[in-house]
Amino acid sequence: MIPSSRTTPAPPASPSTARAMNDRLALTFLQDEGPLTAAQLKALTGLSRPTVADLVERLARAGMIEVVGESGAQRRGPNARLYGIVARRAFLAALDVRTDSATAVVTDLLGNALCRTPLPVDAPAAAVAELRRAARAVGAEDLHTVAVGAPGLVSPGSGELRDTTGLPAWHRDLVAELQRELPARVLVENETNLAAVAEQRLGAARDLDSFVLLWLGAGVGAAVVLDGRLRRGASGGAGEIGFLPVPGTVGLPSATDCGGGFHSLVGRDAVGALAAAHGFTGPVEEAVAGAAGEPFLDALAGRLALGAAAVAAVLDPGCVVLAGALGLAGGPALAPRVAARLAGLTPVPTEVRATALGDDAVLEGARLAARDAAQDALFATG
Repeated sequence: MIPSSRTTPAPPASPSTARAMNDRLALTFLQDEGPLTAAQLKALTGLSRPTVADLVERLARAGMIEVVGESGAQRRGPNARLYGIVARRAFLAALDVRTDSATAVVTDLLGNALCRTPLPVDAPAAAVAELRRAARAVGAEDLHTVAVGAPGLVSPGSGELRDTTGLPAWHRDLVAELQRELPARVLVENETNLAAVAEQRLGAARDLDSFVLLWLGAGVGAAVVLDGRLRRGASGGAGEIGFLPVPGTVGLPSATDCGGGFHSLVGRDAVGALAAAHGFTGPVEEAVAGAAGEPFLDALAGRLALGAAAVAAVLDPGCVVLAGALGLAGGPALAPRVAARLAGLTPVPTEVRATALGDDAVLEGARLAARDAAQDALFATG
């Protein structure tokens, strides 16, 4: 049957649905704006005074909000009470899992960091035990949500961290141990994708709807944000730019080895070798920050522009953010050089920016992911 061209009006929301929507709206404003009075909530939400009074009472009774002070108004009393979200209503954890290290941050429901601790690697049970110890030390007996950023492919449908060649098996074992031992929802996301989320909300891409983040560290990866949405691809492999065939390498990459791809030009070891060829043998970050001289920076910019040109030609993101420890080290010295070389390789206008968050972007992205997921669950149920 051919559907009618006329739009059928949506049925009105039930009273319970309307209450849930109003509660979520008020909680979102309390999250974004900080403590607010009932009058301020009324002005921001557009709801009536009785509706706001009802939702404030309902949320306070559910343990979601509490009185945290009074406004500076001359008149005191109920109308001056400031309401805020009960930050300790739930506790969360964010994990940044690298090939040879793991770091955890425990936060409250608002995402405020309560503690940060390294986790032992190669021993998933010990890592979970350390996470529990750190959480309990700050009063977090149970974790509501745990977000894990890890290298490798994460299935978009199931959230499963796939077995990827070259990555240690303990990564997957750690995720399984977290799911088995903690009464928490465990979320897994590719580390570079989480870095892009953090840069978009807190860092160098705050004013952008579309950009590609180029992660420069021990390995190289990319995250794609188009029209405000993170794009993972059909299998979770969008952004595996280390496997990109580019000129200037020896051989070609394979399904199990990115050694002949873009990684072999701009991974940490390759950048260190390039710096040594220019007579600099100090730390790689110092080389990228300018200590190895302008000829080295020009050569590195030329290499980075090769991958950025492929990204620009296929995706037209408008901006490439140089992220990770090396992107942060290069900063304003490296980004303009890459932009200049890129302009000569593609007709697609593409800005190049340096990260504002550096190596901590993955942990920040995991913190945001845990906070968003926990609030979605708690704000919906009260």
